[in-house]
This record gives sequence, C-alpha cells and structure tokens, in this order.
Amino acid sequence: MPKHRIYTTSFASVYPHYVTKATKKQRTKAEVDQIILWLTGYTQDELENQLAKEATFETFFEEAPLLNPKRSLVTGVICGIRVEEMEDSLMKEIRYLDKLVDELAKGKKMEKILRSEPKK
Repeated sequence: MPKHRIYTTSFASVYPHYVTKATKKQRTKAEVDQIILWLTGYTQDELENQLAKEATFETFFEEAPLLNPKRSLVTGVICGIRVEEMEDSLMKEIRYLDKLVDELAKGKKMEKILRSEPKK
C-alpha cells in the first residue's frame, strides 16, 4: 500500500501554514513553536534544523526526541475523524499537531492546549 502523501511532504512546506493560521487569530509563531516543541521534544534549534533540512513529516516524527506522553489527552475531530480513534500512528501524530494548532487558533489558553495543570 503506498504511503499517504502527507508522509512524504516536507514539514517545512506546511509549517508556514500553521503559523499563518495562528497569526490570523492574533496568536504568535512562538506559540506555534511552543506547541511543536511540547509535542515532539525538539529544542528550538532542533526544530529549526528540521525545517532547514526540509524533513518529511515521516522523518520529522521519527526523529522526534521524545513524543509527549500527554499527547494522548488530545481528543476531538480533525478532518472528520476522531483523533483518538486513528489507528495509523504517524497519521495520529500529524493530526495531534493539527488539532493543537486548531485549538491555538480558536483562542484556547496555552495551559489547556499543552494539557497542563492550572497554576494555583
């Protein structure tokens, strides 16, 4: 079975769309980066390196230092499919990222997006 086209798509080619989606809603590139770093375990320098080398989505997630265990708390529908019910693990990771960027663009607080405990 051939790979889904998104797997071989350069992460760097989609990244500006994540940033644009967020900035159109008065959010920032730094917040998009924070979400990506939280999800993948990359440092800012490592993220920049992945973008510079135009890693595919497949490589981007394969090389992620530490996928956040709290990512399984990301639920809901993206592209008409429930994220938590997806069986393809790579597609699930990509959709987690899509969902998190959607939440950012919808104005959710960063602590909710990153599934953090509220500060007391």
